[in-house]
Amino acid sequence: MSTSSPPRPGAPRPSLGSRIAALTGGTATRLVLVLIALVWLLPTAGLLGSSFRDSADIADSGWWSVLGDPGQLTFGNYEALLYNETITDSLFVTLMITIPSTVLVIVVASLAGYAFACLEFRGRDWWFLLVVGLLVVPVQVALLPVSKLFDLVGLFETTPGVVLFHTAFGLPFAIFLLRNFFAEIPRELLEAARLDGAGELRLFFRVVMPLGGPAIASLGIFQFLWVWNDMLVSLIFADAGSPPITVALQQQVRQFGNSIDVLAPGAFVSMIIPLAVFFLFQRQFVSGVMAGAIK
Repeated sequence: MSTSSPPRPGAPRPSLGSRIAALTGGTATRLVLVLIALVWLLPTAGLLGSSFRDSADIADSGWWSVLGDPGQLTFGNYEALLYNETITDSLFVTLMITIPSTVLVIVVASLAGYAFACLEFRGRDWWFLLVVGLLVVPVQVALLPVSKLFDLVGLFETTPGVVLFHTAFGLPFAIFLLRNFFAEIPRELLEAARLDGAGELRLFFRVVMPLGGPAIASLGIFQFLWVWNDMLVSLIFADAGSPPITVALQQQVRQFGNSIDVLAPGAFVSMIIPLAVFFLFQRQFVSGVMAGAIK
């Protein structure tokens, strides 16, 4: 027996144009998204192509000429990059700044977000409003007073000073994000864990942290990308003798303006690392964004 219901009498049939639009709508959307993705990736492709060409070929023609002449490709630029101590040391310094800044922000913001969302203490809402108010403070306002303070305590032009600055200015947004996420955890679940004898630390590590994994992963990606790509803070607070990659590339441009065969692979390496981090944790990032949208 057929289970399909007969068409309702008097219901208008869709026109031929509407049926064609319904069939091609999804395809057209995909084509537009693919075109947008290709345009967005075009600078990356250009930088990648330039990183495998020598300086003479770069000066003579654009990067797209490599598509018709693959013989231009060479690994000599990356070999020269490996022997460029300024670039290699700067990558290590950048990791020494980015990883602690990201870890510290996640740890402190997770504890503070849990306290603001799940604990009762005097002045909690006012303290949280203060944290939210710090979101509007621009980094440029604090550069001069913080530099004087760091100079007094011996943190100026040091890697710990840069880490401390990035951690301090990353915390307001991180606390705001995690507090709002933790606040959506059902209170019944927390009360049930407390009735079973779980203390606050055990409740935080065994219940709240696993549930907040997507939001924490999203926060880690944001913080990592912001610190890795930063140049202003590093230019002021980092040691001039051991700068991070953004400052090191800027110094290479100023000192060796024609060393594009070193700058191109260096810039590509500095860009591919945060991209790799993003694609590595993209599933957690999307889960965190979708969870926040649903809530």
